[in-house]
Amino acid sequence: MTTTPPPGTTPGPAAGKRRHPLRQRPFRLLFVGRTLSALGDAVVPAALAIAIADATGSASALAVVLGCAMVPRLLLLPVGGVIADRFDARKVALVTDLVRCVTQVFVGLELIGSDPSILLLALAETVGGTASAFSIPTAAPLVAGTVEEDGLLSANSLMASAQNATRLGGPALAGLLIFTAGPGWAFLLDAASFAASAALLTVVRVRRTPIPHRSMRADLIQGWTEVRSRDWYWTSLIAHATWNGAAAVLATLGPLIVHDRKGGNGMWVVMLEAGSVGLLVGSLLAARARLRRPVLTGNLALTSYALPLVLLAAGAPAWTLIASYGLALGALGFFNPVWESYVFASVPAGVLARVTSYDWLLSLAAMPVGYALAPLASHALGPAVPLYVAAALVAALCLGTAAVPGVRHATTDGTAAAEGTAAAGTVPEDTAPAAV
Repeated sequence: MTTTPPPGTTPGPAAGKRRHPLRQRPFRLLFVGRTLSALGDAVVPAALAIAIADATGSASALAVVLGCAMVPRLLLLPVGGVIADRFDARKVALVTDLVRCVTQVFVGLELIGSDPSILLLALAETVGGTASAFSIPTAAPLVAGTVEEDGLLSANSLMASAQNATRLGGPALAGLLIFTAGPGWAFLLDAASFAASAALLTVVRVRRTPIPHRSMRADLIQGWTEVRSRDWYWTSLIAHATWNGAAAVLATLGPLIVHDRKGGNGMWVVMLEAGSVGLLVGSLLAARARLRRPVLTGNLALTSYALPLVLLAAGAPAWTLIASYGLALGALGFFNPVWESYVFASVPAGVLARVTSYDWLLSLAAMPVGYALAPLASHALGPAVPLYVAAALVAALCLGTAAVPGVRHATTDGTAAAEGTAAAGTVPEDTAPAAV
């Protein structure tokens, strides 16, 4: 990816003198802000679930509130990608941080009150979900615009490691807040994290590639054309979407299957913690990876998720399920920074946010499908069948990408990237998946 430094900045370090991303002030500020935001977000799920359960005792009420956040996020992600490419991604991220800060303050104060309104909570989550649809696509141009190309893998690994670390510490912090001060304070903490992130974004310098003004429809089509023109990209996205759908199947059926086993609930918690540890370790290892064929290697690593699915369906011993889940999530933690770094370096800067938004759209859309189909299939055929089917699909589609020429030829020398750009018919002036 070739970009022009903004006025007042100096070119990056000379070849052979790579600087660690955290030694570069723009990325360091971005890293701190995104990490604080991730920590704030990590405390919210438990707080929201407990608050609504206390207020209504209804799973349906929780589902409605969660749906109000998910639906606008899915519908507006491509539009968010266009906005992030068309305007300054830093300013878009700053505005969405401020919107979500206000939203979380409102939710926190509503929960601190004696009688929270589910309608108002749902409306607030709708606003928050809409803001996230515009925020998510800014991640790629922000990272790519604050580090040099040879530092992308280290930068993405650092981002992933920090976010995965918050998954370990977030629930504990949530529990401390919920059982001492109340769930509303978890949302106020999240609001403070968004405010801190917005403050840091005001001083971050991000390289940007301007794009010509076009209609919204033309921008959306161009983003999709960039995805479709790269066979290594769109075939991998199909495999990644299948992985996410399978993860939803496991998340839906897993707790019910282990519930009646000895130590079932405790086993499920340990399994999830093993997954969190695996994610963190995998993302740390990714910083040291120097892969010749990153797309092929990453897709093959994702096939490991079939193992916990099969073991859960077969009623295997608890330790094997826990170990396999930790291994599978470790592969995911390793894959995400590797994949993102290759995408960031391969896709023209002016369309990176749009390409990333389509990536996220496929990934997020597959999960509700898994949530919906798993209970139906389990009721009709038994819980083992959907787990075996999900395992087979993950293995077949992730392994199947090896048959795609673009996947095999996607190497770190940029060959596949250059071929994809030429196929798309892009021009320099018009000069992403998201995590699986």
